[in-house]
Amino acid sequence: MFNRRKFLGSSLLASSGLFLRTSPAKILPQAGSPLVISTWDFGKAANQAAWEILGKNGRALDAVEAGVMVPEADPNNHSVGYGGLPDRDGHVTLDACIMDEKSNCGSVMCLEFIVHPISVARMVMEKTPHVVLTGEGALEFALANGFKKENLLTPESEKIWREWLKNSKYEPVINIENKKYSFAENQMAPGGPFNHDTIGMLAMDSRGDLCGACTTSGMAFKMHGRVGDSPIIGAGLFVDNEIGSATSTGVGEEVIRIVGSHLVVEFMRQGFEPREACRRAVERIVKRDPKKAMDLQVGFLAMRKDGRYGAFCIQKGFTYAVHSNTEDKIYQSESWFS
Repeated sequence: MFNRRKFLGSSLLASSGLFLRTSPAKILPQAGSPLVISTWDFGKAANQAAWEILGKNGRALDAVEAGVMVPEADPNNHSVGYGGLPDRDGHVTLDACIMDEKSNCGSVMCLEFIVHPISVARMVMEKTPHVVLTGEGALEFALANGFKKENLLTPESEKIWREWLKNSKYEPVINIENKKYSFAENQMAPGGPFNHDTIGMLAMDSRGDLCGACTTSGMAFKMHGRVGDSPIIGAGLFVDNEIGSATSTGVGEEVIRIVGSHLVVEFMRQGFEPREACRRAVERIVKRDPKKAMDLQVGFLAMRKDGRYGAFCIQKGFTYAVHSNTEDKIYQSESWFS
């Protein structure tokens, strides 16, 4: 005799069995095998700071905050934190977000005068009922919670901005980390110390928990008030502790249009390797406007729950840094255009 309850139960078990075979969510990392990955070459130094925590069995959330604080405080990094290039009105405005293994998240946008926006974002997550604070409200919150107001516009960044004002051309440059500013031509020229925009960092601790952080000063000479993908949960960063995590870098407007980091995690949910999940997100951007994509750079970096990681970008030049028990390296991402 047909037993509907037994039939439904066996069907659910069969479905669960299929999921176990194909989903990375069920491939658990080995205990004691932490991992941190981050965008661009300067991610290597950031990873080292994160590893000081991860290597001592610390929490991934503490690690990503400590890690991205390194470029935030670096005056020679002109696109993250202190020393970041200003908007066209001369304001250094910072964006950051953070997300933990329980889907708690915090974000600040257009924050001025605070060296470490990532720490303010974490405080928004832990001390308020909100996810996002912006502008003056974010600054008031930071000052009320002990952060100090500081001038973030360094003499070098101010000099670059004043030279830019002579022509005021807004032309974002692909892979700016390999270029420097030419005062004579009022543009970026090869061979200098200026770094690219965002640092996104993803970490897994010895308990297998995933967390992430993302911080930037945004596009140089942007319109005042412009916000890119970096502080937007789901665009610049997304963490799902059952599946994996992802972050992005490049032209934020294009990442926002596809909710990029969330999309990468959803592709991993479907069973794709991190590199392939990133490639499919890049494909979504390229196919939307192939001609426009030829002059764009967007890169995605992803970590799966089992400790696998990968990246993909539109143009050559995107790099990412990896630190684990077995390696401390910088890798070149594969790209859509060769």
